[in-house]
Amino acid sequence: MTAATHSTLFPQAPDTADAVLDGLDPEQREVATALHGPVCVLAGAGTGKTRAITHRIAYGVRAGILQPSSVLAVTFTNRAAGEMRGRLRQLGAGGVQARTFHSAALRQLQYFWPKAVGGGLPRLIDRKIQLVADAAAACRIRLDRGELRDVTAEIEWSKVTQTVPADYAAAAAKTGRLSPRDPAEIAQLYATYEDLKRDRAVIDFEDVLLLTVAILQDRHDIAEQVRSQYQHFVVDEYQDVSPLQQRLLELWLGERDSLCVVGDASQTIYSFTGATPDHLLDFRTRHPGATVVKLVRDYRSSPQVVHLANGLLSQARGRAADHRLELISQRAPGPEPVYAEYTDEPAEAEGAARRIRDLIASGIPAGEIAILFRTNSQSEIYEQALADAGVPYQLRGAERFFDRPEVRKAGAALRAAARFGANDSLLDDVVDLPSQVRAVLSGEGWTSQPPAGSGAVRERWESLAALVHLAQDFAAAKQGATLGDLVAELDERASAQHAPTVQGVTLASLHSAKGLEWDVVFLVGVAEGMMPITYAKTDEQIEEERRLLYVGVTRAREHLLVSWALSRSPGGRPNRRPSRFLDGLRPGSVATVGRSAAGGPGGIERGIGSSGGTVVRRTSRTPARCRVCGRTLTDAGEMKLMRCEDCPSDMDEGLYERLREWRAVQAQRSGQPAFCVFTDKTLMAIAEAAPDDEGELARIPGVGVRKFNRFGADVLAICAGQEPAEGGEGD
Repeated sequence: MTAATHSTLFPQAPDTADAVLDGLDPEQREVATALHGPVCVLAGAGTGKTRAITHRIAYGVRAGILQPSSVLAVTFTNRAAGEMRGRLRQLGAGGVQARTFHSAALRQLQYFWPKAVGGGLPRLIDRKIQLVADAAAACRIRLDRGELRDVTAEIEWSKVTQTVPADYAAAAAKTGRLSPRDPAEIAQLYATYEDLKRDRAVIDFEDVLLLTVAILQDRHDIAEQVRSQYQHFVVDEYQDVSPLQQRLLELWLGERDSLCVVGDASQTIYSFTGATPDHLLDFRTRHPGATVVKLVRDYRSSPQVVHLANGLLSQARGRAADHRLELISQRAPGPEPVYAEYTDEPAEAEGAARRIRDLIASGIPAGEIAILFRTNSQSEIYEQALADAGVPYQLRGAERFFDRPEVRKAGAALRAAARFGANDSLLDDVVDLPSQVRAVLSGEGWTSQPPAGSGAVRERWESLAALVHLAQDFAAAKQGATLGDLVAELDERASAQHAPTVQGVTLASLHSAKGLEWDVVFLVGVAEGMMPITYAKTDEQIEEERRLLYVGVTRAREHLLVSWALSRSPGGRPNRRPSRFLDGLRPGSVATVGRSAAGGPGGIERGIGSSGGTVVRRTSRTPARCRVCGRTLTDAGEMKLMRCEDCPSDMDEGLYERLREWRAVQAQRSGQPAFCVFTDKTLMAIAEAAPDDEGELARIPGVGVRKFNRFGADVLAICAGQEPAEGGEGD
């Protein structure tokens, strides 16, 4: 065996099953050893969820509890599935199937189609946009390329939410979805698209799931064959599951409950694709006996970054916010986040480029730095600023600005207008350069007002609007500049930014940054109108924007820089303000009243019929000390009681029993396990403190804002020897 075999590139598999557990923290170990019954892992950003679930599978395999071929682990991207397979091999658990939902379903569909339907499986089309174009032609509806992308996205959303064409309009209205075209037109296009698929004997990506679901529902013999193959299921990123994927998972499971799901409702940022955190949030309702493990030890980010991330969610509202996790950094302290305000967007981009140049000079690799923005149209100004500063960069999840089809087409139109403008009627009544550009680009789809919604049409408009803004800035900087001068400037910029880069600063949208991390993150354009985006109108849409910013913050390991500009262009009116999400978090701003993390910080909650109580992690950064002997407390249960387990208790036993009786009534009324009201340790802490007023009750660990508002009056009444009010807040 060569020395290379022992290197970090070829790590040795653990010798025993117990060795698989080495290096796991208590909560990760609990995940790894909870191999029976339903398990729900609520895993905050950077808490090692992939490590926990891969070690769980490997431990089960190495201990002989799970057969490798009987385990199916599903996730959402091929990259994540590949990473999972690689880790399992390193842990000595090769042979486990780790796939995306679509990949797993396609294998089953290909295998069972001859038996269930007969003949060969219809051809799977890679991209449906041409078929949508054919459907539009058949309906005599004109769609440009951007509209084709948006209609395609609507068809995909309809299929993953199991919405048929006839129900599209009602479903879109019910969910507050902004349709890119008249809903009746989209329903017609959707129906025609489905007819064309049948006529041509082809299926699309969503059909893979729909057809697999149909076969498993209709053919019980095939369903049983699949269930005999796969005995144990693990689902990663469970907050992103669509209704269709959830239905497929239920059919895979049958009546069994050997299921482990992993997710974080606070990282739900893809609802526009049909993803919903409801399945994650309702898991304990569907599986009352489930073990729930919370991973809150953040190994990625410094305490300063984690503090900001927690602060963002403390102001959140809605169902996902009720289940937020309070992260606890496990890293050494780092620098405080830097907040920077600039007079205009070019100054903001130049400021970021200067800081990045200095960071690279100090020894930080360019590949460990990222600039994250809300929309792809924001990339151009940062591409230019980095190019001007001589800093290499790479774009993730988006084409370079000047490579985008709409920008290339607009450039061609501007070039033609510069050459033959005297013969162009569009330019007859315009004189100044910005007006000329607006006139030319109006023929390419630019309008003075942005289109509704957030699809491809909006993205194209943003790109054209960036060219309009560029023309305005160029004219202001160079008096007397002509359309030909602007075209030369555009060509020069495009040429400069086409230089090949290998190791460079990452430019990415917040959506495409999910699942990645860097030492240094610049969050730019964090101003009202961009974060939250201007077309986010409903409470649910606003909260998803907050979660998107949270995802951005938690991409940073050590350095985090947050910036915004007061105006778009130099000399513009400074009428912008920083994002409302930063209120109370950035220096000099006023705090917004928030809420505590529901259910407390991390730990383990056992389901009905399980042993044990709730283990809760301390959120304060100062050491917790026993109020009896003064010893520093490290055990979670002791920190909840604020005393050592073996130190004498001054608990009022009668009060404790009355609180338990009251809790049982509340649990029965709400249909939830008793610990969802208050855990045993919290009731003990209340009975020991016997609070006389609201302030004393609120200071007891485990009594957060939400529970205080709901149950505080009842608890104080019981502590005072009174009966809680009938029909009060506690009901």
